[in-house]
Amino acid sequence: MSAALALGDDALVLSHRLGQWAGHAPVLEEEVALANIALDLLGQARVLLSLAGDEDELAFLREERAFRNVQLVEQPNGDFAHTIARQLYFSAYQLPLYRELAAGDGPFAPLAAKAAQEVDYHLDHARQWTLRLGDGTQESHARMQRACDALWRYTGELFRPVEGLGVDPSALEQGWLRSVGEVLERATLTLPDGPRSGGWAAGAGREGLHTESFGRMLAEMQHLHRSHPGASW
Repeated sequence: MSAALALGDDALVLSHRLGQWAGHAPVLEEEVALANIALDLLGQARVLLSLAGDEDELAFLREERAFRNVQLVEQPNGDFAHTIARQLYFSAYQLPLYRELAAGDGPFAPLAAKAAQEVDYHLDHARQWTLRLGDGTQESHARMQRACDALWRYTGELFRPVEGLGVDPSALEQGWLRSVGEVLERATLTLPDGPRSGGWAAGAGREGLHTESFGRMLAEMQHLHRSHPGASW
């Protein structure tokens, strides 16, 4: 499996999920913020997929089983709390990963150096909303806790080895747990205690096995390109 494909698919799929908030965000300010995060991720995806092949073909002509993104990023937006929990979990993983890649001299270093600055903002945005929702009203607290619990099972896959990456993701796991745990504690939320690997935990996206909602999302994302093959804009 190409590391560029794995990281590129992570960014591409999450970008599309965030883009689905266009016209539906709870306030105008979040409409802009989520769109900007989606555009950052799309830019990362374009660079990474171009390292693996033709970016348009990889994005729009592959079948579901050929995608190598982790299952976390493909999870439906749900309510706003689910979107924030997903972003917190993923950005808290992506930031230290990109910093490690930027410190090396591998093929991902130039992208990672720039992308780490973007992801620093993504993580801060997710932190601030986690605090706001978790330590807000009784309803917002309950929704944020449910979101954190529901998505927890998908986080273990983030730290599985990726061939050709040059960084061992498992070395980032303890730092991720501390980072996420500190945010949840400040937000008066409880760190989920369910399994994150093995048993009922998820984690086959890197092998091309995806959740039910991913197929519907992919059909939406690829529809225009497949409907007008060879068209230029």
